[in-house]
Amino acid sequence: MITISETAAGHLKTMLAEQEVPNMFLRLGVTAGGCSGFSYAMGFDDNETEQDVYMDVEGLKVVVSKDDIRYLNGLEIDFEESGMTGGFTIHNPNASVTCGCGSSFRTKEEAGNPSAEPC
Repeated sequence: MITISETAAGHLKTMLAEQEVPNMFLRLGVTAGGCSGFSYAMGFDDNETEQDVYMDVEGLKVVVSKDDIRYLNGLEIDFEESGMTGGFTIHNPNASVTCGCGSSFRTKEEAGNPSAEPC
């Protein structure tokens, strides 16, 4: 199960509405790399495969690869305003270590493939 706050969902719905491609959805994933071993991937897509898991979260279609769901189960996405800027924040209960910028992580079971590049 993935949770997206009402605020984050509102921002995502606005961003999706601005896309000029029909049937777009939010794709969440994990890639090897980042300073902690795994990096989050979050973007819009319009191509589903048999290897995907579909969810409806706060009225958003969210798709995650079956391979990545083990890393993202329980994930919480929020949107925080900070002065004149704002951004999405991620809380992952599966992460045992996260980097300072919050964009990469590792789990107790898997270290991923940390890169030498800082966040």
